[in-house]
Amino acid sequence: MVDIDLSQAPFSLLDEAGRARVANGVDMAYFDTGEVILDAGQPGEFVFIIHKGEVAELDTTLPNARARIGHYTAGDVFGAISILNGQSRYRFKTEQETLCYLLPKALFEQLCEVYPAFGDFFRESLASKARLLVERRASDGVSMAGFMLARVAECMRTPCIVTESTTVAEAVAMLNDQHADSLLVRAAGRVGIVTKTDLLNALILQGLERGSPVLSIAHFTLVTARPEDYLFQALVSMTRHDVARVVVMESDTPIGVVELTDVLSYFSSRSYVVSLEVEQAENLDALARASARLPELVKALMSQGVKLNFAMDLLAALNGRIISKAFQFLIPPQQQSQSCFIVMGSEGRGEQILKTDQDNALVLKDGSDWPACAADMQRLTETLYKLGYPPCPGNIMVSNPEWVNSESGWRQTISRWVERRDGASLMNIAIMLDAHAVAGNVQLLDGIRRHLFDSCSHDEIFLSYFAKMALRFAAPLTLFGSLKRPAHGIDIKKGGIFPIVQGVRTLALECRTQPTSTLGRLDALAAQGRLEPEFAADLGEALSLFTELRLKQQLARLDGKGRADNDPNLVVVQSLSSLERDLLREALHIVKDFQQRLSHRFHLEY
Repeated sequence: MVDIDLSQAPFSLLDEAGRARVANGVDMAYFDTGEVILDAGQPGEFVFIIHKGEVAELDTTLPNARARIGHYTAGDVFGAISILNGQSRYRFKTEQETLCYLLPKALFEQLCEVYPAFGDFFRESLASKARLLVERRASDGVSMAGFMLARVAECMRTPCIVTESTTVAEAVAMLNDQHADSLLVRAAGRVGIVTKTDLLNALILQGLERGSPVLSIAHFTLVTARPEDYLFQALVSMTRHDVARVVVMESDTPIGVVELTDVLSYFSSRSYVVSLEVEQAENLDALARASARLPELVKALMSQGVKLNFAMDLLAALNGRIISKAFQFLIPPQQQSQSCFIVMGSEGRGEQILKTDQDNALVLKDGSDWPACAADMQRLTETLYKLGYPPCPGNIMVSNPEWVNSESGWRQTISRWVERRDGASLMNIAIMLDAHAVAGNVQLLDGIRRHLFDSCSHDEIFLSYFAKMALRFAAPLTLFGSLKRPAHGIDIKKGGIFPIVQGVRTLALECRTQPTSTLGRLDALAAQGRLEPEFAADLGEALSLFTELRLKQQLARLDGKGRADNDPNLVVVQSLSSLERDLLREALHIVKDFQQRLSHRFHLEY
């Protein structure tokens, strides 16, 4: 048995017996500098695991200057695809003296058969590969399957369903008999819901007669889920819509109800009580205490292996509720109905994991009267700072009068930005396109969004200016396709996150897609046929990878493990595992491909 590190993927996808078979079955081989280990067109006989040295991957169909498309170092694996496909597509040539472990073809094929996940790792796209890793990651003995993959069907209650003729007294009796907190009402092909609180208010506060039809107090705007949805998504929906239950539907038929108490009980040991603390906060001090627990929640989510887009959804919903409650505490009810508080940028897209700078604005209903607006907005900005949201260095906040305007005023401002097309105007349109209403009269944003689409979506010249921003920063790859490795690190925000976010934002503007999150926009663009589904999925996984690498550094700073003055956007390639380097290289190539597509679509090469 040789001493080989099999703790990293793909070998971490094997059990102990499988890893023992690898350790017992490999040999070691030496290759001199400049030696071809595996040539293009050659049948695959081994999987190569680099112990020491460096190997270049060469596309022999390209000119010499562009032939080098990959780079492998200690811990990297190559040659598996040549076995699965029957022959190698590329040439693998050493760039210095190299020692490799050789895993024979027969043993590799046996492992793929016995351990399907192991074989899938080599066959799948970046999206599937990253998903495969995340779903098998575990920390502190808690597995991903038990933590994140619970379905709504596992936690739903059988619904109490009544007809429209059921009386209030009969409804109360049914709830008591079945120990339920809500019932569903069928009426004219629709389904409504009535809760214990609704019944209590109707009888005591409204003086409704016991014989009155329960239909009169039913709510027909339901928050719904499907039985196959993740339970975690149900929690996000409850948090986002400020409700205590979701109705489970199969086609158009209600088959269950999921209560917030059941979900919190299911997740009780996993810090999700933060959601409850936010909802129960009755003043700013209590809200600040709940808000201060969000970093703790982020750490718990990431240490448990929660998939990043689920974590982003929950954190976006919680941040939205915190800001909404702060707005409600500070702003008089009359002004709340005549204004809409919006968040923009990463917070508007729901992609802000840890709290970063404030990016917000206010839309005032035309004709509204609010003499104290400026003072109230200053107080709101200061309150958000106390809740953990730092001021925006660019002063894009409601305390700045430039970001408070009426409906007609915002339409005029947007038209002016579109006409100017300078750098500041383009960035303002970008963050406004991400705007998400979190408090007040949220419908006021709808007209602003329609005007933005009407002004830009068919303007080819404007779209070319807007798309060009996504090409401002090149992916940090060398001319030969390998990762750049500056000592201070590569800027993952400029080279990875921003090109995807801005490029997808441009296509979303052109296609008038309604979601504001990048992942939501990718789904919509794939559904419209604007992007191939597999490429859209790969872009989404690339964005998630970049965001997670950045988040790890932010969390390290919170824990005191990283230097406080270090830029979390800078990722030192040398500190990554071989698997992380492999995924990062592949993800950056996807970014480069996306930039080339944008350049071609919007004629930016000219």
